[in-house]
Amino acid sequence: MSENKSDHPEVPDGASRPADADPAGTAASSTPSAAGPVGTPPGSSPASTFASPSEKAAQRASTDAPESASTVTPAVTPAVTPGAGEPAAPTPDERPEHAPAAAEAPRIPIGETGEAGKSAPAPTAQTGPADAGEAPASAVPPPRRGAAPAGFGQAPDFSAHNPPPPGAIPPEPPRYLRPSDSAWAVFGRIIAARARQLFDRAGQRITQRTLRIGVSARIFHPEPGAQGLRGKTLQYLEESIAHWVMSRDVIVFMIPTVGHQGMLHPSNIRLRDYAKHLDGLLLQGGADVSPQTYAEISPRPEWPGDRVRDMYELELLHEFVESGKPVLGVCRGCQLINVAFGGTLYQDIATDVPTAGVHVSEHYDQHRHSITFPEGSTFSSMFPGRREAIVNSIHHQAVKSLGRDLTVEAVSGSDGLIEAVRYRRAPFVVGVQWHPEFHRAGGPELLDCTPLLDTFLRSARETRF
Repeated sequence: MSENKSDHPEVPDGASRPADADPAGTAASSTPSAAGPVGTPPGSSPASTFASPSEKAAQRASTDAPESASTVTPAVTPAVTPGAGEPAAPTPDERPEHAPAAAEAPRIPIGETGEAGKSAPAPTAQTGPADAGEAPASAVPPPRRGAAPAGFGQAPDFSAHNPPPPGAIPPEPPRYLRPSDSAWAVFGRIIAARARQLFDRAGQRITQRTLRIGVSARIFHPEPGAQGLRGKTLQYLEESIAHWVMSRDVIVFMIPTVGHQGMLHPSNIRLRDYAKHLDGLLLQGGADVSPQTYAEISPRPEWPGDRVRDMYELELLHEFVESGKPVLGVCRGCQLINVAFGGTLYQDIATDVPTAGVHVSEHYDQHRHSITFPEGSTFSSMFPGRREAIVNSIHHQAVKSLGRDLTVEAVSGSDGLIEAVRYRRAPFVVGVQWHPEFHRAGGPELLDCTPLLDTFLRSARETRF
């Protein structure tokens, strides 16, 4: 393109020049935004003197000219194609700014206004006829990016009817409806669904309720001729057994013997009522099981056992087993579980099994020995990867003949005496000969019985419905 092109390009007949027809347009062209910089050499061409709008925007955004830096990007309007027989409009690089093209919308950059902060009025121009198939210059411009759609924010017209398009798939009926349903059938299913929802909510409240574990009572019988408290029957529990169970945020209740035949304070409460309202039973240690309970005779008078407690705990055990509630027996409790299902006991290990190891000493809970888990024992799943462990030992009686439907879960490592049993026909009825409540204070070498307690409480949660 030649740089000797005239500053005033020819305009076809019938079209007016915006600079000649509109004085305001002439004034606008003489503003600093349209005129070249002061001191321009007289021989310089317009193309080299006047920069295009895109070049001006680049100059404003340049960091080399902070005085004219701007973040405003000039809007670009597509040019209208000239009609037949009309000369093409010059590009921004070919025409001076005082003669804008007719098809380009006038733009006034920010900050380049006339005197007193007023911008010059935009010049008008008459464009040629548009080609066939093209939108005229006066058409509504497309919405800019990010603009709200047409009609946004208007109040909805609820009277308008919008039918579904032809061929649309109708919505499916609810799942509880069937083709042959009657109104009563639908109503019955709705009521059943409501009832299931109520039962589910009640079940959630039950599962979230704190567990309630009952502990059988130790019994202190009055001494003949004793005065004061020793002349009374006492029922109590050892503190460690209660704290061991409560370490899992469980509420512990001591279950006393019932006195429905008492002369002073008769009551209609039965042990089955405790089995109904509690979630599990823990049989704690204490006095020997009486030989009369498993149809034997004591060879020594100092080993009479506690027949009263035997009868009380046997009834309590059977009530919980029939209710499907879990039972955990400790020391004497393990022996009682064996007797409850028809087993017998060694009344004194040292006398009946002379080759057996020592299972009781004056060191009480500090005395310990090793145990072994047989193949298939549930303790193998409670303690993965372990077949042996160290436990305390505070008993002089032991399981002799195994009761019906009982399995051996652990044996003594030195003499093979049974140390743990499980009843196969119940979710959880387990007895251990050692005292797990003393293991925490006994040192790290003793078996951690937390998995045993967790398994017992997990069964209580699962079976309390």
